[in-house]
Amino acid sequence: MQSFMKNTQLKGAFLTLFGGICWGASGSVGQYLFAYEGMDSRWLVPIRLGLAGIILIAYSFFRYGKHTLDPWRTWKDARDLVIYGLLGISFCQFLYFTTIQLSSAAIGTILQDLSPVMILAVSCMQARRAPSHREVLSIMLALLGVYLLTTHGDLGHLAIPPAALAAGVLCAVCVTIYNVYPKRLLSQYPVAMLQGWAFLMGSVFLLIVFRPWTYGYVPTPIGYAGIAFVVIVGNVLAFTCYMTGVKLIGPEKSILYGFSEPATAAIITVTLFHQPATLGDAAGFACIFGMLWLISHQAEPEEKKKTYGKTALRM
Repeated sequence: MQSFMKNTQLKGAFLTLFGGICWGASGSVGQYLFAYEGMDSRWLVPIRLGLAGIILIAYSFFRYGKHTLDPWRTWKDARDLVIYGLLGISFCQFLYFTTIQLSSAAIGTILQDLSPVMILAVSCMQARRAPSHREVLSIMLALLGVYLLTTHGDLGHLAIPPAALAAGVLCAVCVTIYNVYPKRLLSQYPVAMLQGWAFLMGSVFLLIVFRPWTYGYVPTPIGYAGIAFVVIVGNVLAFTCYMTGVKLIGPEKSILYGFSEPATAAIITVTLFHQPATLGDAAGFACIFGMLWLISHQAEPEEKKKTYGKTALRM
């Protein structure tokens, strides 16, 4: 039993790490599309969500048949799916890419990764417990690592336009929603099925709001390749892997392992965009690895000593 739990934890950690890597790469490609291909987030995001939704729904029908429609058969499930899809997934996608377009991928990542504090607060309230010292220290290290990696330790990089600041903070709220809210749905339905419906309804909603067909934009071949990348890697792979990880190890650990996203963005920036690494980058990686060490070496006796209500203290 203990071996099974350990394998589940390792699988969940790997999936959330891989999901973060996919997101980091996708965000960098998104910034390239905005800066060099002339795309707009209001054009890109509805198309990205729609294509990813079609792929996942087609896969779901192929694998699960008519059961793909099950989330819509009861009012409670349909309501939760709409909240998850619109307030969580869809708004998060749009706000994240809008933040990147208004500022940079670095600022978008920093603001999005304020979500661990929100997730920890929600989890503690749900469990009626106080955060452990390791949880607080892990989050502090993670936030510091993200800051150092995405700014190179230079305070001058934190000049944030008001619109970008608002979009980034709201994006963090949406990240919290899609990590914490769908627990019941994830226990009843496959991740790919839920993600497919969430992407598809988000696409329809944003298409109605923004009407991207009126923009007159035609992508170049590189633009089409970038769209394919952010759809397949940034949506289909990233969200499916990450939410499967959430299902296996819970939102608290998942969001912390998800800090592989800014680490990936930093590596891509150095290797592909030829921006030199700094001491701030090295310190940022050290913080991230320190955070992961704290999580993976959580003391079992300490977890069992403290309880708040009926819930044991845990990561």
